[in-house]
Amino acid sequence: MSPLSLRTHTSLRITAAAVGAVLLATGCNAAAKDGDSGGGGGGKAFTLVTPDPVAQNEFLKLAVSGVKAAAKAHDGSQKVFQSSDTGSRQQNVASAVDSAPDVVALVGFEFADIVAQQAEAHPDQQFLLVDACTKKTYKNVTCAVFREHEAVFLAGAEAGLLTGSKKVGAVDVLDTPQFRRYSEPFAAGARKVRPGVRSRTLFVGGQSPFNDAARAKDQASTLASGGVDQVMAAAAAGNTGVFQAAKAAKAAKGEGFQAYGVDANQCLGSPGVVVDNVLKKTDVAVEKGIGQILDGKGGTTVSYGLKEGGMSLTGLEPGLADSKCLIAEPANKDVLKRVERLRDDIAAGKLTVDDPAA
Repeated sequence: MSPLSLRTHTSLRITAAAVGAVLLATGCNAAAKDGDSGGGGGGKAFTLVTPDPVAQNEFLKLAVSGVKAAAKAHDGSQKVFQSSDTGSRQQNVASAVDSAPDVVALVGFEFADIVAQQAEAHPDQQFLLVDACTKKTYKNVTCAVFREHEAVFLAGAEAGLLTGSKKVGAVDVLDTPQFRRYSEPFAAGARKVRPGVRSRTLFVGGQSPFNDAARAKDQASTLASGGVDQVMAAAAAGNTGVFQAAKAAKAAKGEGFQAYGVDANQCLGSPGVVVDNVLKKTDVAVEKGIGQILDGKGGTTVSYGLKEGGMSLTGLEPGLADSKCLIAEPANKDVLKRVERLRDDIAAGKLTVDDPAA
């Protein structure tokens, strides 16, 4: 995500079964990058493998923070292997397995098939797969997935409380149940707090749905021309196009539409047009997943949502004042209070958010 150096489809992660085969074709045959290592000397050892270079990608930086926290908690050591394409992902996983750490953690659907192969070949090696899962269940593979729709619902509630036109919308990557997790709950959240709100979703589609900023910009502009003034930006790397459209509309008219980011704080790169962000906290999933495996409770799939602290909004996290998000403005204080109550109700099981991918 700009300026977070969003990978070509980091945002809106999906299962390998859905579109993995298509996306894996985007590899560029760059050499694998071995990351930093550190931690204690005599404790446990953990290796994290990322699908792309970490750089300024906040989504992957959180995963690195998670493995470092796990190493500290268990007086152990950690190493990070940064990949750049399909070949380097396979090479890095093989290298990680060869060093036989206590846990090999991996982030992304790109690793689902690779992990399945390695799990069968090395039944004594424990794997943690974050934001995806293997098609088959393995005793040595623990999966951590996210209930994105819960946090998207909260962003939608913000949109419902802030809309002046009573029209909200979303620019989504593809018209599939998995990706509708970022559009349907957004509309549902808006209607929850403001009955009568209308919604519309437009999809990027095409040959490069995860990296088509121009198409995403056009779709956002189309929504705005129809009166939509709150837009969920769920276009992966194309989110930059949504934010550009918002900036252009604001510059031309003095006002326009406001947007919502995903995965990490996108307000920093587009101040003045981004209200809030749906956060997917890979650090929580990595640290807790490693602890689960060490406690002998591996081989299962754990879902992280609002209750577990795996999903959130920038507006609900510490450091809001420095976030450059519109939700931090004093005028939106009551909006946040309403959203906090909704979050608590969802976490307590008093309010259920429908999952389009269920």
